[in-house]
Amino acid sequence: MTSTRRIEIPNLIIGDVFGKFDENIRKIERAFSVMVVNRGDSVLISGEKSEKAEKIILKLTDIARSGEAVTEQNVNYLIASVEDDEFGDIDKLTSDVIAAAVTGKLIRPKTLGQKKYVDGIRKNAVTLGIGPAGTGKTYIAMAMAVTAFKNGEAARIILTRPAIEAGEKLGFLPGDLQQKVDPYLRPLYDALYEIMGAETFQRNLEKGAVEVAPLAYMRGRTLDNAFIVLDEAQNTTPEQMKMFLTRVGFGSKAVITGDITQIDLPEGKRSGLVEAASVLKGVDDISVIRLTQRDVVRRPLVQKIIEAYDRYERNKERSRSKRR
Repeated sequence: MTSTRRIEIPNLIIGDVFGKFDENIRKIERAFSVMVVNRGDSVLISGEKSEKAEKIILKLTDIARSGEAVTEQNVNYLIASVEDDEFGDIDKLTSDVIAAAVTGKLIRPKTLGQKKYVDGIRKNAVTLGIGPAGTGKTYIAMAMAVTAFKNGEAARIILTRPAIEAGEKLGFLPGDLQQKVDPYLRPLYDALYEIMGAETFQRNLEKGAVEVAPLAYMRGRTLDNAFIVLDEAQNTTPEQMKMFLTRVGFGSKAVITGDITQIDLPEGKRSGLVEAASVLKGVDDISVIRLTQRDVVRRPLVQKIIEAYDRYERNKERSRSKRR
């Protein structure tokens, strides 16, 4: 049954809600076969699914009121959530602030998958965050690490990742050891610069309160009272993963992130992250969180690329099965 709904949106933010050339509203109209008309401070929504469209527009209004930019990702995610009857949980996202960046921007989970990831980190000593590129696995882990450090819950932050990826070997790179490993650790530096600030990061690095090192440097150590992030963990071997997990000491929290669709280990070598997700399932104080393409918060093109590769892999697997 066709119905018309009226909502009030302040003129100051209506442009943010509607988007450039009304692209946000056009997307909502196409998704729910409704018509949205702006009448000054009032917005009229007509159509059988006007209630669903209203929910999304009200949520976009809340985002704009908070001072955050309304993005295409926001619109796409809200549309998908309404269609999947998950919209009732969306309010949990805006109420959960993980950290404040040095610019003052508040860092929040942007999807329900990210919210589950954040909750897993808060509740457990070890969290495995597995998902495709663009789902915020590393960035959220960094934000949680900085928050724990600032709140005195961790005496130091330790960031690590495997130093050899995509078949490359450190010996072929110029410079000393630090110069060799810096390119591999650069994404970790970048995230901390944004959240902590370059000067604060450098000061804490010099004091030893922040440590950024290749995974090999973890061997033989016991890491107490630390927040430890192991990034790109899909490129660990089972032996390296076991070594890392057994470094976690008293009062420490570890977050292990990786994308199991981008494993750069030699063919036939099992990923330590894949094995750990299976071995540790159900172990007390350990959570395994799987993010999906729905949780991608980079530009929508990244989501489309992931979907295209997923389809390609499924078709390739079907072709293999038929040949067998």
